[in-house]
Amino acid sequence: MASNALSPIGERAPTADEAYRIVRDKGTIRLSGDLRMHDASAIWREVRKETERAEGSVVFDLSGVHASDGGVMALLIELRAELGARGVKAELVGAGQRVEAIVKLYSGHDGVTKRNKRRPEGAVAQIGRSAFEVKEEAKAIFDFLGSMVLAAITLVRHPRAGHWKEVAPLCEKAGANAVPIVLLINFLVGFVMAFQSARQLKMFGANIYVADLVGISLTRELAPLMTAIIVCGRSGAGFAAELGSMKVNEEIDALRTLGLTPFGWLVVPRVLALVVVVPLLTLIADFIGIGGGVLVGVLDLGLTPRGYYIETLTAVHGWDVLTGLLKSVVFAFAIALIACQQGFSASGGAEGVGKRTTSTVVTSLFAIVIIDALSTVLFRAFNL
Repeated sequence: MASNALSPIGERAPTADEAYRIVRDKGTIRLSGDLRMHDASAIWREVRKETERAEGSVVFDLSGVHASDGGVMALLIELRAELGARGVKAELVGAGQRVEAIVKLYSGHDGVTKRNKRRPEGAVAQIGRSAFEVKEEAKAIFDFLGSMVLAAITLVRHPRAGHWKEVAPLCEKAGANAVPIVLLINFLVGFVMAFQSARQLKMFGANIYVADLVGISLTRELAPLMTAIIVCGRSGAGFAAELGSMKVNEEIDALRTLGLTPFGWLVVPRVLALVVVVPLLTLIADFIGIGGGVLVGVLDLGLTPRGYYIETLTAVHGWDVLTGLLKSVVFAFAIALIACQQGFSASGGAEGVGKRTTSTVVTSLFAIVIIDALSTVLFRAFNL
């Protein structure tokens, strides 16, 4: 059994019945003998007691230690870290060759790490990091697109492998339940556009041309764009959250275990649902948006509903409506693809699902704007 003499006077080596000895001499704590694991608890208590009121610096002198177990050395390193956190510099010195190997093994000579002050990221670094993240995100989306195309080809060959019963409920969630908000937003868009242009049109006596302005703007551009934004924030985020929760709960892995393909079971039905319902919502948005223009034309510009209707038919052609519907199909595909990809990439529990849901909305909006700009330029280049 080990015994301890904690007096700095009369230092001596441990006797035969002592396994170790601890002696404090001002700022130096001398350890001698064998520091074995069965004495670790006692050593820990005594050394901590000797360093409770330590200030400035403390030196652990290991010159008298013949052998040490790794567990005891780990405790000494931990104590050194505690002292460092209190602002007390602690060092392990004087170890013999055998003990020195244990000290190095446990990084006993490494200084107490100080938390480096975080330097603010520069503007150029932020731009570079954001560009790299966009590149990686785009690569992941295109990889996901390739996997989905392969899954779609497999479903064409083996239709029973798909979860087709899920398409109708998804259409209801993404389409029918979104009708009220689509009606309200697009009605207000048509109303505000007509109201803002009313004064300028009155100045030139061109009141009737409000029908041209509202009709063409809504059918070709605003109705599909506003509808896609609504679907992105509503259905896209919902898809990402739903699939993300399934991913972190390992439900997607369970589908694979059952021999079901996650793409055919989860992704393709959602893509089909949005591709079907978004053009229909866009068509409804065209009519209700024109209705908002009619209200302004009748109440503020002195037009009749019939006159407004005839002018709209004269200005708006079938290709204008079809252009908006084609855009809405591409928007729907992009939203569904991005939402599913983000959901499948979720990890880390609820926090990871939340991040992916937010990323879905941001990435989808970015994709919608890019697609809209490219399609507009393309149609203009071919005079469509």
